[in-house]
Amino acid sequence: MSADPFSDILKLVNAETVVSGGFTAGGAWAIRFPAPDKIKFSVVVKGTCWVIMDGEEEPVRAETGDVFLLSAQRSFVLASDLTTPAVDAHALFSGNLSKIAKLGAGEDFIQIGGHVRLDPTNGGLLAEVLPPFIHIRAGAPQATALRWILDQLVREREEGLPGAHIASSQLAQLMFVQILRVHLKAAGPLAAGWLRVAGDQRLAPALRLMHGDPGRSWQLEELARAVAMSRTTFASHFKAAAGVAPLTYLTQWRMHLAERALREEGIAVVALARSLGYTSESAFSNAFKRATGKAPKHYRSAARRAASRGGPQDQGGASLDLLEPAELAQ
Repeated sequence: MSADPFSDILKLVNAETVVSGGFTAGGAWAIRFPAPDKIKFSVVVKGTCWVIMDGEEEPVRAETGDVFLLSAQRSFVLASDLTTPAVDAHALFSGNLSKIAKLGAGEDFIQIGGHVRLDPTNGGLLAEVLPPFIHIRAGAPQATALRWILDQLVREREEGLPGAHIASSQLAQLMFVQILRVHLKAAGPLAAGWLRVAGDQRLAPALRLMHGDPGRSWQLEELARAVAMSRTTFASHFKAAAGVAPLTYLTQWRMHLAERALREEGIAVVALARSLGYTSESAFSNAFKRATGKAPKHYRSAARRAASRGGPQDQGGASLDLLEPAELAQ
């Protein structure tokens, strides 16, 4: 493993950002989007609009260069005017082979959108720690890198340069990472969890040690010394940020690594146990069963059966294909 916990977790959840299309609009317009089943992002390339999320009392104004991320499974409306009746997104995008829909006359407003695919097994690690709505304003001090990424993304899509498909996918992935970075810096106090502890610079040295060598038998004293804190102060501060004690976090991270290895690799259970710091296969098996409810060999067998049927265990992946037109509204 690397010593970059944030990257480690994004790899574990197999976060893959997909640009699915967008729309242009002129005059008075409004579009209702169904509740997404994935994390959805939207970029305002030109113009302004209102974002009205179901369950929220106040609409949000988005302007040129703004980016917003929706992780809640709620329907929402994008509109130029709050009084305009909304058209259904499915009806607007259905059968649109260009992946760019047009609404009204002119191009007063241009939007690019897409979503973030997550591993069906571990994706909750990310989805569950994000707020329902993240809005990064173009004028925010932390948004400088996002503005550059947006400019490049628009250029790739408009100019049809060689390799534009792959370049757009990579830029979208970078944009997602930058959204999370800006959120970590600009948001208020985050709920306890890995995202909060990953963004805590005081705890970063200890977290890097655990992620860099998860099989080592780390002692609380060693981790506390790495962050120049006493044992008590470190343990208290870490638990407040992560929601669990440091060594509990380490055990949980080992179990996530074990699940991935059992699904994706042919490593023997005894070798996997040793790589994660367990002195025997039985000690590892007991810990794994406590965490997952299954013995390692049974977990692996179930994962292989699901994969052979094309079930959830086999739905991750790193496809760069854009969505078909029928999926654009998702």
